[in-house]
Amino acid sequence: MKLLKCFLLIVPVLFMGASSFAQIIPDPTSWKYEVKKKSATEYQLIFHLDLKAPWHIWSMHPGGDGYEIAPSFTFDSNPNVKLKGEAKEKGKSVTTKMEGIDGKITYFSGKIDYIQDVIVTGPTKITGKHGYQVCNDKMCLPPKDKDFVFELK
Repeated sequence: MKLLKCFLLIVPVLFMGASSFAQIIPDPTSWKYEVKKKSATEYQLIFHLDLKAPWHIWSMHPGGDGYEIAPSFTFDSNPNVKLKGEAKEKGKSVTTKMEGIDGKITYFSGKIDYIQDVIVTGPTKITGKHGYQVCNDKMCLPPKDKDFVFELK
C-alpha cells in the first residue's frame, strides 16, 4: 500500500517536471516582415528570419526521409493580389547526412529570407500564416504557425 501511495505521488511530479521543461526553451526565432516595391504593380514580400545558434530550420525542400517539416507560407484569399510563382528561400544552406534520418537533408542556420513575389492591383493588406519547425542537434521544437500582415499602400 505504501508503495502504491508513493507511486501515485511520484508520477504526477514527473509529468509536471516534463511539461515545465518544454516551457523553459524560449523560441529561438525572430521574424520581421518587409515589402519591397519592384514596379507599379509588382512587390516582394520578404520574411526575414534570424535564428539563434545552435538552431536550424529545414529547407523548403529538405530531402531526407519525409519527416522533416518544411517552412510553409499560406496567403489568405485577396482579389487584389496574385502570387507570382512560389516563395523562395535565401541564405546559407547546408546539405548533409544526419544521424537518424535516411538520405541527405538540407537546412539553414543564422539569417534566412523567404521571398514571395506578388502582383497587386491596388492598396491592400496581405495576410496569412507561415508554419515552420526548428531543430538543433538533439531535438526539434513543436511546429509553429505565425500570422503575418503586409500593408501595401
